[in-house]
Amino acid sequence: MSIRSWLYVPGSDATKLAKALDRGADALIVDLEDAVPPSGKDAARTLVRDWLHTLPDPPAGATAAGTTAAGTTAPGGTAAAAARRPDRPRIWVRVNPGSLRARDVAALADAPNLDGLCLAKTDHAEEVAAVDAELTRAGSTAAVAPLLETPAAITRAAQIAAAPRVRHLQIGEADLRACLGVELGPDESELLGVRSQIVLASAVAGIMPPVAPVSVVYNDPDGLRTSTDRLRRLGFLGRACIHPAQIPVVNEVFTPGAEQVRRARVLIERFEAAGGAAAAGDGSMVDEAVIRGARRVLATHLALTDPGSRPGMEQS
Repeated sequence: MSIRSWLYVPGSDATKLAKALDRGADALIVDLEDAVPPSGKDAARTLVRDWLHTLPDPPAGATAAGTTAAGTTAPGGTAAAAARRPDRPRIWVRVNPGSLRARDVAALADAPNLDGLCLAKTDHAEEVAAVDAELTRAGSTAAVAPLLETPAAITRAAQIAAAPRVRHLQIGEADLRACLGVELGPDESELLGVRSQIVLASAVAGIMPPVAPVSVVYNDPDGLRTSTDRLRRLGFLGRACIHPAQIPVVNEVFTPGAEQVRRARVLIERFEAAGGAAAAGDGSMVDEAVIRGARRVLATHLALTDPGSRPGMEQS
C-alpha cells in the first residue's frame, strides 16, 4: 500500500521510540536533526543505532517493492528494504546536514531494519550521491528522501530527484518560508508554485510522489483534513506528522472511500469489456490514463484491507 502517514519521533528519547511503533503511523521518521540539541547528537545516534538492532527481524521471504505510477519499481524500493513484520511501520531516520551527516550515515548504514534515510537540508544531487556511495559500501538497501528546505534546493529539485536511491522528495517548508519571507494564508496558496514544482520533478524522475509537509497544528482535525486533502489533490502521497493526534486524519484522507473503490471497479470492468479501448461511461470518456488511476485506487484498497499486507506493498 501507499505510505499514508509518517510520524516524526525524537531520536534522543527511548520511551517515545518504543511507543511510536504502536501509534498507527505507516512509517516513522526517527529524527536526529531538529529534535536533538547539538550536545546530544552523539548519544542520540548511538541510541537509534542500538534501537534498530533491537527490533524484530522481518519475516523470511516477505517482500514488497515500491512502484511508480507507471508500474515500475521505484528507486530505493528494493524487496530487502521493504520486507517486514506486517504490523510494524517502516523505519526511516532523518540525518543531520553538513559534517554530521557523514557520521550519522556511517553509524546507520549497516543497521538492520532501516528502510531509508531522510537527508535534511539537501541542496545538491552530489550530496545524495555521497550518501549512496556510503550505503553501497555497507551493503545497505536503504532508500533516501532528500528534504528540500532552501530556494537553491527547490531550483535543483529535478537533479536531486534523479539522484541514486531517491524514493521521494519532501519539502521542509518552515525553513523555506523563512528563507523566502513567505507567510501562509488560510488556503496556503503562497506555496502552490513550489509544491507543484516538486510534484512535477518527482513525476519526471519516475520516483514516488512527494510526501506532504508537516502541519504544526495538531488540535484542529478539520483544518488538518482540509489542508491534507488539498495536498492530496495537488499530487502529494502521504503526509508527515509531528504529533500522534494527526495520524488518524492523515490516514483517512489517503484511504480510498467505498464509493471511490466501487467506481474504480466499474471503470476497470467497462474498459476491459471494451477490449482495452477507450469507452464511454457516466458521461465521460474512460481511457488508459483514467484506468491507471482506477487501478491505483484498487491497489491501495487491497493493501489496506488485506491484513497480511499492512504496511505492505507500496504503490503510487
